[in-house]
Amino acid sequence: MYYFYDWTMILLVPAILLSLYAQFKVKSTFSRYSGIRSSQNMTADAVARDILLRTEVDVPVERVSGHLTDHYDPRHKVLRLSEAVYGQTSIAAIAVAAHECGHAVQDARDYFPLKIRNALVPVSTFGSNLAIPLVLFGFIFQFPPLVNIGIILYAAAVFFTVITLPVEFDASYMALRVLKKRSYLTPEELTGAQKVLKAAALTYLAAALAALMNLLRLILLSRRR
Repeated sequence: MYYFYDWTMILLVPAILLSLYAQFKVKSTFSRYSGIRSSQNMTADAVARDILLRTEVDVPVERVSGHLTDHYDPRHKVLRLSEAVYGQTSIAAIAVAAHECGHAVQDARDYFPLKIRNALVPVSTFGSNLAIPLVLFGFIFQFPPLVNIGIILYAAAVFFTVITLPVEFDASYMALRVLKKRSYLTPEELTGAQKVLKAAALTYLAAALAALMNLLRLILLSRRR
């Protein structure tokens, strides 16, 4: 209980507020631009396939269930678009599809931050699952080495969230650049796409801030104990 109720909880307040705002911003912005069709009337999956073809990236585009579950799978080399994106002609859908294409291009070109992030996936998963329990058990049984191991594991998970930022920002930058260059969207529509991707970027910033603040909490608590 000591871990959950102490003054260091205040460190998480900014991250919580940013996270709530990011969730609201993503939902409202995507909803707004999901209702606006692009003038080219191309579906998001068609845009994605055309981008991949023009960039000479041989990756299939598939539909995946769920809402905004869009992702590029680097292990199976597949770009998957959610039901809210695949087959849709909206500005929001095209922006998301182009962003995911950015990740496929990063993978094809061996973008260094992406390679680091992909390599850290198992470490991050392992660390995020075990770190807090190890720290708590270390506090309960007054065993500092266990706390330190937990903090190290959590730090690996934090690094994963931090290295994710340049990967996501670069994918959005590439998406906006190609949407403009290939005229998939008009300048006015491009402004909407930029707002959609900026809103999505906030969620990654919030996650990174929350992870960093929680790591700081663990370090402060371990030093006090």
